[in-house]
Amino acid sequence: MTIAVYPGTFDPITNGHYDLIERASRLFDKVIVAIATSPGKGPALDLDTRMQLVREVVSAHGNVEVVGFSGLMTEFMQQQQARVLLRGLRAVSDFEYELQLANMNRAQMPDLETVFLTPEVENSYISSTLVREIARLGGDVSRHVHPRVAETLRKHYNT
Repeated sequence: MTIAVYPGTFDPITNGHYDLIERASRLFDKVIVAIATSPGKGPALDLDTRMQLVREVVSAHGNVEVVGFSGLMTEFMQQQQARVLLRGLRAVSDFEYELQLANMNRAQMPDLETVFLTPEVENSYISSTLVREIARLGGDVSRHVHPRVAETLRKHYNT
């Protein structure tokens, strides 16, 4: 069985994230969406909320599992018996950082393969950071996220 891990903070999950998860679910036997606690990033939404939102968004995909984690990605990969790390590339500017990260992960876990997917064009400009900022300022994010995510952000930012 080929298990792919798609890590991130998913603060919040966007249509771009979902696009990659949906396509990965057709490519791999199992996809684990690994939601990082990321205390250093200071996520707007707590881990439980992020995990619940991702579970709701991906619920139609029976081979997708949502797991919270902290620590080294390579240790998590070994715990999950996964050898494929899925990463998204929105623009050329993402590539340099992602290549460095892929090489560092492979140095720690030589049998790890990083697979890069690009989102559909209509999702290529979406980022969690931009979605949070628009929501914080009272803007409409419904074109960029699942309706449940938009509702959660409205409540979180009291707009």
